[in-house]
Amino acid sequence: MRRTLALAAATFATLAVLVPDLADARPRPARRKSNFQANKTFGLGLMLGSPSGLSGKYFVGPSTAIDFGVGGIGCCRGRSGLHLHADFLWHPVNLTSTPPFELPLYVGVGGRYFSYEWQHGDHYHDGSALGVRVPLGIAFDFNNVPLDIFVELALIGDLLLEDDLRNDGFDRDGGLYVDVDAAVGLRYWFN
Repeated sequence: MRRTLALAAATFATLAVLVPDLADARPRPARRKSNFQANKTFGLGLMLGSPSGLSGKYFVGPSTAIDFGVGGIGCCRGRSGLHLHADFLWHPVNLTSTPPFELPLYVGVGGRYFSYEWQHGDHYHDGSALGVRVPLGIAFDFNNVPLDIFVELALIGDLLLEDDLRNDGFDRDGGLYVDVDAAVGLRYWFN
């Protein structure tokens, strides 16, 4: 899987270098230096960490966006599996503004679904969880190429929905789960 992610990242970087005329970043509107305004609309790329997989972002306003992720989480207190999330993001402040890039801080709220396999000793159990995400991150939003790089921490609060409800004596954390996810990613902006 790491080899596939590395190949995909290299493909995105190659596209950004070889095809800049198809998706050049647009100039930013005039604004105060501390406010962030997007000059892109839709980006798609990869994220590594927890979760690892596909990442997308769509700006619905000058400084608000919806992001989503589809991927896998390798280990989460013995749980690993498929992770899906969507968040509404605000970009309230621009930490720095330079000719090559902007550095907006963002915060958001959203939801996630986690379908996992849980290991307890030699026993495996399937389960799923619905949860709330509160992401906090920064994005290196490049001005002259259609790329951004982001670093994100997300507080997670899950309600575990056990698919395997056998009364086998295993403690299943009482159905509530709180954790922090961390990911870094790269997105190519199509417009």
